[in-house]
Amino acid sequence: MAFEVTFELKESDLEHFRNVMREAKSEAKNLTDAEILANAKTLSLDIIKSDVPPFVSERIKKLETLVAMIEDAEWNIPDEARADVLSALAYFSDPEDLVPDHIPVLGFLDDAIMIELVAEELKDDIEAFLEFCNYRSREEGRHGDVAVTRDEWLHAKRKELHSRIRNRRSSRSSGRSGFRSVF
Repeated sequence: MAFEVTFELKESDLEHFRNVMREAKSEAKNLTDAEILANAKTLSLDIIKSDVPPFVSERIKKLETLVAMIEDAEWNIPDEARADVLSALAYFSDPEDLVPDHIPVLGFLDDAIMIELVAEELKDDIEAFLEFCNYRSREEGRHGDVAVTRDEWLHAKRKELHSRIRNRRSSRSSGRSGFRSVF
């Protein structure tokens, strides 16, 4: 028998998570980008290997997407977005975070919540990255105009999507104290 638990995070709860993110970011200052990415990948593998609730396992794909955004050389993530994603991933470098990861069932709950909050704040970036990946896959199979190189059509799409992210971010940020503020 399974049962469902639903809860709502108020602004004060979100502020608590922002403070935790600020602390994690501060503590991760001495970590390299490679270490932050490796820690996020380790967490992802730990979650996959564990018997966790679907709420947690469903969010792991979002964490993996954040890592892929940094590692995808063709995406060429802009510096500001790269810093935001790495700052977000820094939280996952501490297995003794809000709820230590070794606690059965609940250990990854705080990680899942933080993934969801980060993914919501970075949704434009994630959406654009996934669109870029889909576009790249679609276009690789086409045999159209040979005068246009792969680098040229990827550059054009990447430029379009990076511009869209900047426009959406600036229109949403006016007067809003979002989760991105912890970055």
